[in-house]
Amino acid sequence: MLRKLCSLLVFMLSSVNLFAQELNCKVKVLAVAIQNVDKEVFTTMEKSISDFMNTRKWTTDEYGTNEKIDINIMINLQSKSPDDDVYNATLNIQASRPVFNSSYTSPTVNFVDKDIVFKYSQFTPLQFDDNRIVGSDPLASNLTAVLAFYAYLVIGLDYDSFSPNGGSAYLKRAQNVVNNAPEQGKQIPGWKAVEGNRNRYWIIDQLLSPRFQEVRNYFYTIHRDGFDKMYTQPDVARQNILAGIAKLHQVNKENPSSILIQFFFNAKSDELAKVVAQVPKEERAQYITMLSQMDVPNSQKYQALNR
Repeated sequence: MLRKLCSLLVFMLSSVNLFAQELNCKVKVLAVAIQNVDKEVFTTMEKSISDFMNTRKWTTDEYGTNEKIDINIMINLQSKSPDDDVYNATLNIQASRPVFNSSYTSPTVNFVDKDIVFKYSQFTPLQFDDNRIVGSDPLASNLTAVLAFYAYLVIGLDYDSFSPNGGSAYLKRAQNVVNNAPEQGKQIPGWKAVEGNRNRYWIIDQLLSPRFQEVRNYFYTIHRDGFDKMYTQPDVARQNILAGIAKLHQVNKENPSSILIQFFFNAKSDELAKVVAQVPKEERAQYITMLSQMDVPNSQKYQALNR
C-alpha cells in the first residue's frame, strides 16, 4: 500500500512539470548608466521580469517542458528620473525555434526597441490584465504592456513558423495591447502610428495587414518547407527558401522602407546569406541583388558572396 502511495505521489509531482508555461525566457538588466541606486533593485527587477514572462500562462495550449520557446531579453537602463522610479531604456529581444532532425535553432526574432519608458518600484508585483492593460498607473503598467506585447508577438510568430497563419490569435492579442496601451502625454512612446514608422504599432499593424501576407507566408515556408526539410530533402529545402525571396522582394517594392521587412531580416539575414552561398556562383546574382535591395543594412554581407 505504501509503495502504491509513493508511486502515485511521484507521478503527481512529475505531472506538474510535464506541462509548463510557454516561454523559457532569460532576462538580463544592465544598469551601468544608473548611479546612486542600490544595485539590489536591478537584481530584483531582473527576477521580477523573468518570473512575469516564465510563470504567466500566455495561451490555452499545453506545452511540454522541451517545447518551450527560447527567448533572451536584455534591458539596458539608460537613465532614471531624479524624483521617482521612472527609467528610460532599450530592450533587445531574441527568440528562436528548433529545426527538425537537428540540434540547430533558427532565430525568429532579433529586435532592439528603443522606446522603453517605465516606472519600477522594488518589491511591487508586476501585474498585467488583457482587459485592463493601463492599470492604475500608466508608467508602471507600461513595463508589463511592453513585455506582454513581445510575449504575444514571439508566440504568434512561433506558431506561424509551424503552420500557415497559425499565430493569428496571438498576434491579435499583441495588437490588442497596442490598441489599449498606457498613455501619459508624450511620456510613453512606441505605441502610436504618429510617433514614427518603426515602432511597435507598425510591427503588428504590418504583420496583420493583407498587404504583407506574403511575409507571413514566407516565414512559414522558410521554416517548415525550408530548414525543417534541410536534413531529409536539402535540395528541395534550399529551392523553397530561394523561391520565396522574389515574393518577398515584390512586397518590399510595393511597401518600401517598411519596418516589417527589416524586422524579418534582423533575424534571417545570416541564414539567407548561407543558403545563397550554397548556390553555384554563376546563379547567385539575382538573389544577391534582391537581398541587397531589401536589406540595405546587411548589403555588404550579400555582396561578399560575389567574390
